[in-house]
Amino acid sequence: MKNLPAFLCISICLGTIAENPQSLDWPFYGGSPGGGHFTSASQITVANVAGLEVAWIHRSGDVRLGPTGGASSLEGKHQMASAFIATPIVLDDTLYYCTPFNRVFALDPATGKQRWVFDPEVDMSDEGLTNCRAVSPWTDPDIQQSGKVCSHRVIMGTLDGRVIALDRATGKPCQDFGVNGEIDLTVGLTEHSASEYQITSAPAIIGNTLVTNAYIQDSIRADVPSGVVRAYDVRSGEFKWGWNPVPPGMREKDDGGNYLAGTTNSWSTISVDAERNLVIVPTGNSSPDYYGGERNGKLDYYSSSVVALDGSTGEVVWHYQTVHHDIWDYDVPSQPTFMDIEVEGEVRPAVVQITKQGLTFILDRDTGKPLFPVEERPVPQEGAVEGEYLSPTQPFPVKPEPLDRLVTSPDDAWGFTPLDKYWCRKEMRSLTTGPLYTPITEKGLVLYPANVGGANWGSPAIDPIRKIMVVDSKHMAMILQLVPREKCSGPGVNFPQLGSAYCVKMRPFLSRFGAPCTKPPWGTLTAVDLVSGSIKWKIPLGTLKHQAPWPLSMIKGGIETGGPMVTRTGLIFIGASADRHIRAFDIETGEELWADEMPTTGNGVPMSYISGGKQYVVIAAGGHLMSLSPAGDYLIAYSLPD
Repeated sequence: MKNLPAFLCISICLGTIAENPQSLDWPFYGGSPGGGHFTSASQITVANVAGLEVAWIHRSGDVRLGPTGGASSLEGKHQMASAFIATPIVLDDTLYYCTPFNRVFALDPATGKQRWVFDPEVDMSDEGLTNCRAVSPWTDPDIQQSGKVCSHRVIMGTLDGRVIALDRATGKPCQDFGVNGEIDLTVGLTEHSASEYQITSAPAIIGNTLVTNAYIQDSIRADVPSGVVRAYDVRSGEFKWGWNPVPPGMREKDDGGNYLAGTTNSWSTISVDAERNLVIVPTGNSSPDYYGGERNGKLDYYSSSVVALDGSTGEVVWHYQTVHHDIWDYDVPSQPTFMDIEVEGEVRPAVVQITKQGLTFILDRDTGKPLFPVEERPVPQEGAVEGEYLSPTQPFPVKPEPLDRLVTSPDDAWGFTPLDKYWCRKEMRSLTTGPLYTPITEKGLVLYPANVGGANWGSPAIDPIRKIMVVDSKHMAMILQLVPREKCSGPGVNFPQLGSAYCVKMRPFLSRFGAPCTKPPWGTLTAVDLVSGSIKWKIPLGTLKHQAPWPLSMIKGGIETGGPMVTRTGLIFIGASADRHIRAFDIETGEELWADEMPTTGNGVPMSYISGGKQYVVIAAGGHLMSLSPAGDYLIAYSLPD
C-alpha cells in the first residue's frame, strides 16, 4: 500500500475526541502533515484559561552557552549558544522530543516522567548551530506487523547528517533500517565541513517513504554542498529518489557522482499531502546568498520557492517562486500550510505560504497557481554592485495585505532619546535605503524587512474553523554591505562568500545605545482574515523586560523568534517574547487572557494534547541563537488545576 487513504490517515494520525475522550494526540511538528499548529482539544477555553498552572517540567541538561557566557549574537561565531526550539509530538500516550544535541526523550505526557532516552552521540564540538525542531512518527500500516519491534518508529535527523529510526517503545535503533538503524546523508555530497550540512527539521513521512532536507550553512562559499531533497524507504532505509534543485535539463550530479554543489537548499519543515501524493518543499536562495552575479540565472530556477514533488518519484509537479533572483536571503522560512479556501464560490485546497518580507502567498494545492491575485511589480534597478544583475519585477500578493511596511527611509529613524534618533537618522542617510528589493550596495543597505524576518520558521498558525491565520513577526532592520574580494581581509566580515566577487558584512541596525534604529514595536502578533485577506488585528508581543532598564523595559514589542498555536476554542498560545513569557490571547480580539514568566525565552512553538482526560499545553523554553536571553533546557507543561 503506497499511501494511507486520507480518511485513514486522519483517523490514525490525528485522533478524534469522539472516539477516545481520554486522549487526543499531536502527532506531527505542525499538528498535522500540512502544518497549521491547530488543536481540537477543547478543555481550555477563553473562560478558564486564566487558571492555567505548571503541571510538570522536564530538563534534559543539553545546554551550551554562547561566546558571552549566555546568549549568542549575530556576529557569526562558530560556537553559538544552543537553541532549544523543539515542538514535541504525542502518540499512543507518549511524548517524544529532541534536544539541541539530538538526544531523543520519551516522556509520560501526564507527568513528564522519563520513559527512555536515546543519544546519537553527535560530536557537538564540530557543530556551530545546535537545534532540532522535531522528530517524526511512522506506524506500519501492515496490521500483521502491529506490536512487533519497530512497527512503531520515531524518525530523526541529526546535526552530523544522519537519519535515525528508533523503536517508539524502547528508543533502540531499528536494526533493519539502513546500517544499524541509520542512514548517512553525507554520502553523495561534495566535500564539506561538519557545520556546513545539518538536519534541523523533522523528516516528512508520506506513506512508507521518509523525505528529508537539510540546512546548508549560509554564504561561506559558493560551492557549498547540494541542497538535494532525498527520499528513503521508512522500513529499510533504501534510497528511493533525490531532487537536486537544478533547472530542467541540467544534470543533477557532477563527474564524481556527487550531487551538484551550490544549489538552493530547503531547511524548514516539509509538508505532505497523502491524498494527492505531494511533497511540498519550501526552498532557500542559492549560494552565495547575497551576490548572484555568477549564478547566470541557472541556479535561481527553484530558489525562494514553494515546490510540489511527486511523492513516488521526486519529479516536480509544480513550483511557485516568491522572490526572483533572491540576493537578500529572503528564503521561504516556514512550513507550507494547508487549508481549504473558498474562492468565487468554489472551495479549493490551498497552500498558505508566509515569507520573511511580510507577504503571504495563497496557492492552489493542485496547480501551484495563486488563488488570490499576485502582481508582478517593477522594483528598483539602480545601485547594484558591478557584476550583479536584477530581476526587473517581483511578485506582490494583492491580498492578504502585507504584515509590515515595504519601504524604508531616513524619516523612519527612531531612538530612545532625541540624540539617539539623530544618530540613527544620520547613519541611515549615509546608507542605501528604499523600497523592498532595493539592491545591496558597497556602502551598505538598510534591509527592512530583514533577512531574519518579518515572519520566520515558527509561523503561521491557522484556525481552519474561523479561517484566521496568526503570525508573529519581527520589525528590525539589518545593514548588509558587499565588500569587494580584495578588501575582504578587513574587520567585520561575517560571510566570506568564497568563490565569488564579494564578501559580506552584516549587523543589526542599532543606535549607539544599543536600541534598534527602527521604531517599536519590534515584535508583533497579527491575525489575518483569510476570507477577506484583511488584517483583523495586530498587537505588540511582550515587553523589553530583562533586556532594558526601567522605564525602557516597559516598551512593548520586543525582538524574539518562535511561533503560535491556535485551539478550537479560540485561543492563541505563544512564547516568542523578549520578556520570557508564554501568553494566551483571544483569537477574535487579540486580548491577552493569561501569561506566565518562564526561566528563559520560549522560542519553541507550543503544542497541545489530551492525556488521561486532561488537556496540556507544552512549550520549549531554551533560548535561541538570536535571543539575548540565556540558553536553557526547560520543557514546560501547563494544565488546569484538578
